[in-house]
Order: sequence, then C-alpha cells, then structure tokens
Amino acid sequence: MVDSLMSSEQDIGARATEPSSRARVWLLVVACLAVSMVVSSMVALNTALPDIAVRTSATQSQLTWVVDGYTLVLACLLLPAGAFGDRYGRRGALLIGLAVFTVASVAPIVVDGPVALIASRAVAGAGAAFVMPATLSLLTAAYPKSQRSKAVGIWAGVVGSGAVLGFLVSGILLHFWAWQSIFWAFAGAGALITAFACTVPSSRDEDAAPLDWRGAVLIGAAVALFVFGVVEAPIRGWSHPLVWGFMAAGVASSVAFAALQLRLPAPLLDVRLFARPDFATGALGITILFFANFGFFFIAMQYIQLVMGYSPLGTAFALAPLMVPVFVLSIATGWYLPRVGLRAAVTVGLVLIATGLSCLRLLDLDSSYLDLAWPLIVMSTGIGLCTAPTTSAIMGAVPDEKQGVASAVNDATREIGAALGIAVAGSILAGRYTSELRPDLARFPEPVRERAIGSLAEALAVADRMGPQGAPLAELAKSAFLHAMDSSVLVLASVIAVAALFVAIWAPGRDGRQSRLVRRPAGGRHRG
Repeated sequence: MVDSLMSSEQDIGARATEPSSRARVWLLVVACLAVSMVVSSMVALNTALPDIAVRTSATQSQLTWVVDGYTLVLACLLLPAGAFGDRYGRRGALLIGLAVFTVASVAPIVVDGPVALIASRAVAGAGAAFVMPATLSLLTAAYPKSQRSKAVGIWAGVVGSGAVLGFLVSGILLHFWAWQSIFWAFAGAGALITAFACTVPSSRDEDAAPLDWRGAVLIGAAVALFVFGVVEAPIRGWSHPLVWGFMAAGVASSVAFAALQLRLPAPLLDVRLFARPDFATGALGITILFFANFGFFFIAMQYIQLVMGYSPLGTAFALAPLMVPVFVLSIATGWYLPRVGLRAAVTVGLVLIATGLSCLRLLDLDSSYLDLAWPLIVMSTGIGLCTAPTTSAIMGAVPDEKQGVASAVNDATREIGAALGIAVAGSILAGRYTSELRPDLARFPEPVRERAIGSLAEALAVADRMGPQGAPLAELAKSAFLHAMDSSVLVLASVIAVAALFVAIWAPGRDGRQSRLVRRPAGGRHRG
C-alpha cells in the first residue's frame, strides 16, 4: 500500500515546478478541511458520552479512554509521521492518514462494545497523526515565503476553531440522530477529503536520510508515557505512584531521545532548535495556548450546561463567538506580525488569555450569557494573537526539507498542552468541589452524600429524583462547583501569566533580537 501511494511522489520533489496560484489555493482548502476534521474528532464525542454509556454499557474509565485513546495515539505518532512525510512524500502520508482515519471511523458503526470502540478510536488517532503534519508541511512547501504567513495563519485559525466546530457539528447531529451519526459524518468526510487530496501537488525531501526508527520509537514512547500519566492524574491523583512513574518514564525517554539525536549526523529532530528563541517561543506558546484552551473548555462546558442550564447544542452555540476573533486575527497575521514582532504578539495574547480567564471568576449562579460572553471575547482575542505567530515561528525556524518534522513538533505541543490543561483543570475542579460540598452534606442521607460528592452532574441528578426537597442540594452543589471553578481558572490564568513573562524576556522582537535582559554583548562573547 505504501509503495503504491508513494510511487507518484518519485518525480515530484523540492525541485519540481512550483504550483500555480489556483493549485495553492485548492491545496489550502483541502489542508484546512483535513485538519478541521482531525481536530473536531478530538472533542466531538464528549457530547455523546452519556448516550454511548447507555448503549454500550461502558464504565466511566472506558468512557475516558474513548476520548483519550484517540489523543494519546495521535500525540505519540506525530513526530515519526511527520518525518515519514518528509522522507517519502507528504501527499502520500496525507492519503495514508486519511484512509486509516476513514476506515477506523466506519468500525464503530459495524462493531459493538466499548473495547471495540476504544480500539477503533486509537486506530483513528494513528491516521490523524499522519494527516496533521502533512497538511501544514504541504502548505509551507508549496507557498513562497512572501505568501506563507497568510496560508499558515488560515491553517492555524482553522485549528484554533476546530474544537468549537466539533462541539457544534456533534451537537447538531445528536439533536436529530443517535450517537453513531457522528461516525457516519467522520467516515463520509474522510472519504470525500481523501478524493480531494488525490488532486493536490506533493513535495518531499529527495536527499533525506533514512528514517531514524530508534529516535521514532523513543520519542513516541516519551510522549505516550508522559501523556498517559497526565491523563490518569485526575482519576488517580497527582501523588499516585502510577502517575509519577509514567510521567518520569516519559521524561527519561525524552532525555534518551535528545542524547541520541545529538549523536546522529541526520537526526529525526535537531533538538538544538529548542535553544533558538523563535522555535522555543513557538513551542512554549502553543503548549500554553492549548493548556488554557482545553482546560477552559473542560470547565466552561460544565458551567454552561449544569449551572446555566443550556443543552449540548446550546452550549456549542454559546461558545461559537470564540471562533470569530481567532479566525480573523489568524488571517491578519501577515499584517500585524511584521509590525509588532513575535515577542509583543505572543506576550499580549497570553496576557489577554489570562485576563479573560480571571474575569470568569466574576460569574455567579445567576449570571447571564452576556456576563459569560465578554470574557470569552477577551480570551479568544488573545488566542487569535498567539495561534498563527507561534506556528509560524516553529515552521520558520526549520529548513524547508524538514517541514513535516516541524509541523509534527507544532502538533505534538498542542496535544501535550491540551492533555495537561484538562488534567490540571479537572484535578483542581474535582478536589475543590469535594472539599467545599462535603461539610454541607451532613444533613442528607448517606446514599445522597455518596452520589452528590462525585460531581455536579451526579448531584443534580440526585436532586431531581428528590423532588422539591432536592432544591437545597442542587443549590449547594452549584455553589461548590462555582468555588471550584474559581480555583481552576485562577491556576490556569497564573500559569499563563508566568508563560507571558517568559516570552516577554526570551522571545525575539520585531528586529529579530531578544530582550536586553538576555541579549549577548557585542561579538557574542561572555566574560568569564
């Protein structure tokens, strides 16, 4: 299969005729369609988990892995998949990924049971790992540098809006059909985009060294072990030996990977790139951006549905305004980034995200949608200012023949940031909710206390079955959740503020130089 897909790549290399303007626009459309499908798939099943639990008898742990299995496999295969595209052809890698994703999306329709569902989602994640880096590397290879920022900006805007789009589409589907409709939609979209992808120009590094399989195994294991530990943290607790063990093993594997790469003449990833201010700023910025984004989504979706009383579809529409500033500012990157520089754009963006998150602490049990909407706009403006510049910084720091690897670094930092954001926000939310609610439950029977202490959703379900007597329980649980949400967003905002300070000091400015605090003396020498 690989040989047949790659055969068309042999006569299309970096020295091939540059694609026409129309071909580049079509490539941009296909790349955006493919990456929006992959990103939407990360979150779409969140809205369907209650139905899946009822229809498949899945446990809470199995439901968690229905969502996280996809993300985990995607994260650990990104870098090898990006290098594969650079070596053997980026369009071929995209076609392989789309084919695997499409077939895996059909599986839950024809097989039954939670284990089969988790396995199919993991396989879909493997396909997605080939799709994401291929879409961006195809764009950066096809577009001349004078037009690259705009194309990358549009791609980044689509990625930044993908989560909201996933919530919106899945909410509409579930409003009319059963949960299997989500997989029908992904399978149909995958087949259609595969047909489109056959028509786009390709690129590859004709002089690429053989793929570093030892490095691929090490970095895949590093990401998988670390993300697995992070995903398990909210369930088992951050102090659990399993959590620390997996995270430590992930860090050890990454150190071994770095040591191996420094010894190779043609490394999978030149780890010295992380010493470059632009590359390091891009990697940190994207990690923190998705840390905030997915941590916020985890909290906000519960607040909107359980406290404000919105339906899943109503929640998606409530979050839809987030997409507008993100997309507009991503497209405008080519205009404002040369004028203000990477340091100012990312620093201001991170400060706005931290400010928007902090303003969510003003919400109470009777807040209106307008009370929620203006912090969302502040946040999304910050996200828009960060999204495309950080991606451009990573891609611009790497040679054209390594664009697949650079794209994979860009995507891997997103997945790690998202996993960390959900884990941190979820852990703080659960711990503070329990500690706030427990003292107020003494007057309720033991069975009620056991259920209510688990989560706000369970507390409200118990309160509904108690009739009029359940109103005080619902009020107490919502109040405890609000206090817990305050703690979560405060921690998220604090982490982002620290990252903003680092970027303000370390990132290059409009002149391409760092802040005076870290700028070397003339001649580049340090006094001993």
